[in-house]
Amino acid sequence: MEVVEDIVIVGAGIAGLATSLGLHRMGLQSLVLESSDSLRTSGFTFLAWSNAWKALDALGIGDSLRQHHIQLQGLVAVSMPTGATTAQMSFKANGKCGEHEVRCVKRKLLVETLAMELPPGTIRFGTKVISIEQREDLKLLHLADGSILKTKVLIGCDGVNSVVAKWLGLQTPAFTSRWATRGITEFPDGHGFQPEFLQYFGDGYRSGFLPCDEKTIYWFVTYSPSPQDKGKEKSVANLKEYVLTKLGNVPQEVLDVVENSKLDSVISSPLRLRWPWHLLWGDTCKENVCVAGDALHPMTPDLAQGACSSLEDGVILARCLGESLLEEPRGLKEEEYNRIRRGLEKYTKNRRWRSIELITISFMQGSIQQSAGKVMNYLRDRLSGVMARMLLEEADFDCGKPYNS
Repeated sequence: MEVVEDIVIVGAGIAGLATSLGLHRMGLQSLVLESSDSLRTSGFTFLAWSNAWKALDALGIGDSLRQHHIQLQGLVAVSMPTGATTAQMSFKANGKCGEHEVRCVKRKLLVETLAMELPPGTIRFGTKVISIEQREDLKLLHLADGSILKTKVLIGCDGVNSVVAKWLGLQTPAFTSRWATRGITEFPDGHGFQPEFLQYFGDGYRSGFLPCDEKTIYWFVTYSPSPQDKGKEKSVANLKEYVLTKLGNVPQEVLDVVENSKLDSVISSPLRLRWPWHLLWGDTCKENVCVAGDALHPMTPDLAQGACSSLEDGVILARCLGESLLEEPRGLKEEEYNRIRRGLEKYTKNRRWRSIELITISFMQGSIQQSAGKVMNYLRDRLSGVMARMLLEEADFDCGKPYNS
């Protein structure tokens, strides 16, 4: 007897697991295919803004994650060339969607929590999709081991190199001229930092330092390497030295965070994005196939919305698809296919402009914040407060009520 999966999600990252858990909360089963042999926990942490916490609450895991991460009280922006504070902003404010909440969340804990809430057998590890074929209303997934998997719904949450996005005809995400070096530092006796997001800008560099809990600090630096600096990313020791020499006029305790990072706690990668017009004119959904997360909207990290918007995707996609599938069936095969299509189209309509907005603003923020030269440094410092407020404005988004409400 031919086995056909109802819903297959490619990729067990944040978007894929959130979508699967959202469907599970609605009483729908899905199969998540992950090419790695275990959960992908790279990336260390991410900044979870208010919109992320609304998504986590909708999924029913917000409170368990709050117990492990301190709430940040505000932001301080500092000019690296001068050491002067250019902006200060409190996170204790109300937006149109309620009170703001900001915490730096460990990615490993998040994906493990999402995975633990799923029924056993939901995630199939070591399963890589090579190509996609259409046969009537089904999608046939050709896997690396030579087998073929059939599904009624295909959701691509497989990152910037998405096989599903390629099948949809979306353009490959573009490389910017920028890189990001990220690290996480543990202080067994406590770090002593205030619960604030510290930002430093100037002379072609952008950096940030954020406490996750009382003993852990996450840090990042973005930059455009010069020709003589290229190749340093191949050595973590060289990366740390490079970052330390470029941080400029920052306090010694900030430099100590980078200095005390273990070599296996530092990574570097080029920054990529999908140009907004590719989302405006391209197919992000076709029939019974769609994409979410970085497969949909890879963006630069300057708004810190990549993971947050992936959680939004998962909640909204699960709700749109679930509500369509749970409509009163009429007993016709084509009716089920039409319900799937309507659900995915509703999701795509919801996410297209939100994705375009986040990609665009993030790219513009990064271009300004990482600018160099006296004129650009002057303008950036004058705009620092405006750009800080935009972080809260873009986080003021509600993806919907919990599934059990």
